[in-house]
Amino acid sequence: MTATKPNQPDAAPKSLYVGAINPFALVEAMLGRKVDWSHAPTADIISNVLQSDYDELFDMKYESVLYAGIRLNGKNELAEQVPSREMHTLTERDMVTPDFSAVEKLSDLHEVGMKDLGETKVKHAYMLNGNLRLILRKPRSFGKTLSNSGVTTTIGELATPFRHSSAGQWTPPNSSWEDISSYLQHQPGPDPSKFNHPVQGAIGNSWLVAALMSVAWTDPSAIVHCNRSSFLAAAIKKEPCHLSVRLYSKGGDNDAPTTTVDVNCEVPVHNASNMLMYCRSSGGNGYLWPALYEKAFTKWISRDGENRPDITQSSHGDPVKAMAQLTDKDASYFFTAHRSDRELMSIVRSNSVNFRTVYPMCAFTYPTGDRFRGCNLVANMAYSVLGWTASPQDKQKQYVILRHPWGVTEPEGLNTSYPGLVVRVDASFWQCADMIESEGVFALEMGAFKEYFAGLGVAK
Repeated sequence: MTATKPNQPDAAPKSLYVGAINPFALVEAMLGRKVDWSHAPTADIISNVLQSDYDELFDMKYESVLYAGIRLNGKNELAEQVPSREMHTLTERDMVTPDFSAVEKLSDLHEVGMKDLGETKVKHAYMLNGNLRLILRKPRSFGKTLSNSGVTTTIGELATPFRHSSAGQWTPPNSSWEDISSYLQHQPGPDPSKFNHPVQGAIGNSWLVAALMSVAWTDPSAIVHCNRSSFLAAAIKKEPCHLSVRLYSKGGDNDAPTTTVDVNCEVPVHNASNMLMYCRSSGGNGYLWPALYEKAFTKWISRDGENRPDITQSSHGDPVKAMAQLTDKDASYFFTAHRSDRELMSIVRSNSVNFRTVYPMCAFTYPTGDRFRGCNLVANMAYSVLGWTASPQDKQKQYVILRHPWGVTEPEGLNTSYPGLVVRVDASFWQCADMIESEGVFALEMGAFKEYFAGLGVAK
């Protein structure tokens, strides 16, 4: 139901399946080594490993593997779950491509399987040095590639909630459950001057990570921490370090009865790289709370009494409701389509003080569009709303400040421009910029926000 007044909330959606897998974390988990998230050539590594052109990874209409387990509905308006029976496991044989070495003229493509060349779609066509260069869309009969409904066994176990067998306890490929509280033993311990914001891992749960960030941003005291003293006390008693989190039922999907969830400090760690596979802190391994909150929330919604829950079960959800579940506040939704730029800015400003949000706020993008070609603005993605600002040169031009749950700002040189986007935000532009780590924080002019984002919400 649509609200009759701009600042009056809309009816809560029946279900939201917001989320895209973090490609940087996914590729690191697949390769077993660290990649430089700020280095432009990393885009080529991601493209090669995930078998998709970089500019087609971030929009659901291209069915990229970052959306494994969800798809566009019939009207291309919303994301919906892929039925488990329609998820396919790809083998090496499935992905083998034809031999093009004998192709010398276009008609030869008929012999390798392109039976209807005249109807084949062209992605790019251009002249270079006197040669016409074409990039053609492959026919479905050619070798399969990773997609939202077709994944390898490794990706299926690592990044999707689908299980072919319920036998045994879930552990992602090439990893082990490790007690990360041991990081607190090392001197001098976590650097208190560092930021410790949650960064999404190798699953599509931006809805949860953005909600965690929004709660921590507006009320840091609401976050329970497993600190150094609690670890040392547990070590003396020869007991495992643990964290207890209170979570609140709000109904619908990804929910459970209100309770206090207790988890130990074991999380999946990659055997080769020794890196966390899923949610981690931007401040390094010394900060445990992002990983433990993700674990506790997953244990809660999956109603898994074990201390090693299947983290992938937190794939895709509702970021606005998640903020309410974390705080026991009421969730309010505001969809952008029927609101003006001014009305949307009024909603952000009315929940802010001194240009900073004082109630947890999240926003989520449309599942598809014309401009989702890079990792700054990703389709079907949840972002934390941090506040607002006005242009120093033109006070009438107002921006909403957002934070990407991947904690990354797209490297320069990838030719992915977004009208209305200010990629780098400093204190001269937004006075709260020094209160947060800069990576992943950007400003978006409200007109552009309305174009990219389907809705925003607040918990209050």
